[in-house]
Formats: sequence, structure tokens, C-alpha cells
Amino acid sequence: MSDLSPATPFSASTASIRPLGHAGRAVLRCPATMIDTVAERLGVALPIEACRSAEAAGLSALWLGPDEWLLLAPDAADDWVASLQARLGDVLCSLVDVSHRQLALEVKDGAVDAKTLLASGCALDLSLRGFPVGMCTRTMYDKAEIVLWRRAPDRFHIEVWRSFARYVEGLLRIAEAEA
Repeated sequence: MSDLSPATPFSASTASIRPLGHAGRAVLRCPATMIDTVAERLGVALPIEACRSAEAAGLSALWLGPDEWLLLAPDAADDWVASLQARLGDVLCSLVDVSHRQLALEVKDGAVDAKTLLASGCALDLSLRGFPVGMCTRTMYDKAEIVLWRRAPDRFHIEVWRSFARYVEGLLRIAEAEA
């Protein structure tokens, strides 16, 4: 299997499906007793409610578990995690750079409704009531694990491991063509 270049992770974009550019990604883990301190030092709230997200100062925090968050920083420099670690100082937590592990894809309403495209491979209730703006979760799209984040009523952000990116994109494009 060929490696995917960050510059061209997906094929040509359409109105409904498009690759998102380079972003910094890190997995943060910390005990409940340290959440407030870590959030203060990073400058972004760490959601403690399941499947929620928060954004501030160019940093997004997506709740993945009771002690786990995916941090996203668009257009982050290569040393962005080191700068976060410096801000954390002696706080007891784990911060691991996973920027090159994943790629991002945006699915939004276009010729086909974004919920319809995603429903082709995801069993979640993606209605606004069932999956409101700001909600995020680790889930499956067909046979690939993804992190799905609703950014707007008509727009979703997908984080997918690099090795499954073309697979997920291909399935979305098939669903788009068949809709």
C-alpha cells in the first residue's frame, strides 16, 4: 500500500467532500484532578461531558473518553506539541503528537445532504437533535474507525487514520454518486 502525501491525501474535491489541510493533532490524557489546571494552561476548556468539544485560541479539544481528548490545531508548526508541553510544565499528564497518523476530511451539504452521505457507512443518529453541533465521537464508518465531529448544522469533520483515508473517501464518493 502506498503512503499518502499530506499535500494530496485525497482525490479532487467536490462540493460535498473535501480534504482539510495540514493540522496539528495530539492525544492528551490526564486524571480528573488535573483537568482544570491543564485547561487553564492550554487556554482551552477540556470538555468533561461525553462526546463534546470546545474551541479557543486556535485549539480544539474533542472528548474521546473520561481522561482522553484529541487536540487539533489548524496549520500548526512542527514544534507545536513542544510548546504545549512547555505550557503544561510539571502538570501530571500525557501529551502525544499524532499529527502524521491521521488525515481530515470535511463532509458538508452540497448536491447530497451530509447526513445522507455519512449514513451510508455510519449507524449513528446524525439528526441535529441526536448529534448536535459540537458533538464528537469515535465511531466506525463502514469498517474504519473515525472521529466524527459536527462543526455546523450542515458540516462534519472526520479524522481518519492515514491507512484508511482513501478507503473512507472512496466509500463517501460512491455514496455521493449513488444518491
